[in-house]
Amino acid sequence: MDILLQQIVNGLVVGSVYALIALGYTMVYGILGLINFAHGEVLMIGALTALQTLGVLERIAPDLGPLAQLAIALGVAVPVCMTLGFLMERLAYRRLRNAPRLAPLITAIGVSFLLQTVAMILWGRNYHTFPQLIPTTPLEPVSGVFITPVQITIVVVSALMMAGLLVLVNRTRLGRAMRATAENHRVASLMGVDVNAIIGATFVIGAGLAAVAGVMFASNYGIAHYAMGFLPGLKAFTAAVLGGIGNLGGAMLGGIVLGLVESLGAGYIEHLSFGFLNSSYQDIFAFIILGLVLIFRPTGLLGERVSDRA
Repeated sequence: MDILLQQIVNGLVVGSVYALIALGYTMVYGILGLINFAHGEVLMIGALTALQTLGVLERIAPDLGPLAQLAIALGVAVPVCMTLGFLMERLAYRRLRNAPRLAPLITAIGVSFLLQTVAMILWGRNYHTFPQLIPTTPLEPVSGVFITPVQITIVVVSALMMAGLLVLVNRTRLGRAMRATAENHRVASLMGVDVNAIIGATFVIGAGLAAVAGVMFASNYGIAHYAMGFLPGLKAFTAAVLGGIGNLGGAMLGGIVLGLVESLGAGYIEHLSFGFLNSSYQDIFAFIILGLVLIFRPTGLLGERVSDRA
């Protein structure tokens, strides 16, 4: 039972990060029908930008408190990633809106490799240690179950940001414009919605969420490097498909479910495989789930809300 509860805690932490990244995928797909495979690299840029900022702060303000350092690092990483998201949409995707679906998909993969290469040139190939600014001493709220303050922070921040995004989309004027654009670009523009601005805002918001997820991911594992965004991005895409890509609630649910399945699988994989596999093979669960969902329920757990269009 202790192992089960511990793996559930670990799964909720990892799933919260997946859900936050998956929101970027599902927002862009809901409005453009585009899978932005470069989204994971935005996470990586956010983490490395925060790391670079922390290095500068260490030199110019060594007496600054750890929470203040983290806040400043986020304050730099989020605008950088938002700007990157805007430039990606403006320079790489805008001219391809009416192109065959294969063209923006190939472009997204190309942007992904471009960002990885630029990051490798700027920060090198080596793994970088990410400072542990939030205490990592394990707490034991239940006997035999451990959770660190970093993990608690990740879950709380993820929950607050996901709730904030739901309020933004469902309760604000910008959210109404985003939902109208998702329904029909042409009709939305006839009703006075600036479609280009709304699509740009969608990329910007998704990139900001990815930046926060990147900093949390690096803080949890204590490392950052130029290729760190590829696998979490791919798993977040799996989470978005699992929950129902194009549905915000589905992305959140898919991220949590994927995190739990992956964590439980890592905890029991040796028993399930009779000792042939160990926890280093935990990544196979994400892709097994992706295959099963695409075969048996292509619309995902919640599916995409589709209505008759004018």
